[in-house]
Amino acid sequence: MNKFNEIAAFGKELVKVENIEDSLELIAKEAKEIVNADRCSIFIVDESENILWTKLSDGIGGRIVLSLNSGIVGDTYLKKEAQLVNNPYEDPRFLPNIDKKSGYTTKNMITIPIFNSKREIMGIMQLLNKSRFDFDENDLEVLTFFANYISGTLELVLLSEK
Repeated sequence: MNKFNEIAAFGKELVKVENIEDSLELIAKEAKEIVNADRCSIFIVDESENILWTKLSDGIGGRIVLSLNSGIVGDTYLKKEAQLVNNPYEDPRFLPNIDKKSGYTTKNMITIPIFNSKREIMGIMQLLNKSRFDFDENDLEVLTFFANYISGTLELVLLSEK
């Protein structure tokens, strides 16, 4: 089964989830499986507070909070485009203090903007440490499709909290 068919099959599972919070965990699990990544975090954009914060941060106890222009995730927000970073410690945008605090070592990452129905960025999906290889253009294409696919669910999660 190709990646796009896997995503379509995943959509059938996603609509069965009754608890909205559980849907985010299912989304993160599927994103990791699609590209063989170790971790997935979903950052939410809060323009009123000028921050990005993790609604779901895989493997981290607690929330990560960044300014809208901070790190690779912030750059994804500012540029409104995905970022593929296969040598994060050599990238000046990388925030190594998060690794230090968590004891985790980021080897590679990909960040994908998630747009709402008005084509505004409402969130950013960040995947870390693809096993065996670096992230590539194929991962970018598949995860962009996936982000578009799950954007309605994330928008419902955020609306339900207001």
